[in-house]
Amino acid sequence: MRMNSRFFAVLLALLVSAPVWALSLNEAMSALPAAKSAGQLGEQPNGYLGVVSASGSAAEIAKQINQARREEYQRLAEENGIQLRDVESIAGKKALDRTPAGQYILLNDVWMKK
Repeated sequence: MRMNSRFFAVLLALLVSAPVWALSLNEAMSALPAAKSAGQLGEQPNGYLGVVSASGSAAEIAKQINQARREEYQRLAEENGIQLRDVESIAGKKALDRTPAGQYILLNDVWMKK
């Protein structure tokens, strides 16, 4: 019984403090270049980041930045009267083109170094 109480207290403390572990968008933006250089993240044709190697905080960085990208793409789509998927496709092509050599891009569902 006493062990269960301790377990639930620790579990509750972890659940309550979980949002503290989440990266802010600014922290994710700061961490992005290193994560891409380390081969953890790459650009996809759909305009969003993908996780190449799930290490460190790669998934959280991708989540934060993809959420911000989605909001911006949606704003641009509404502003220009076009479909969201069209903005995503244009942004994806630009991101693939701008990715420097040595970083990952997704082509034909395969991650490869550019």
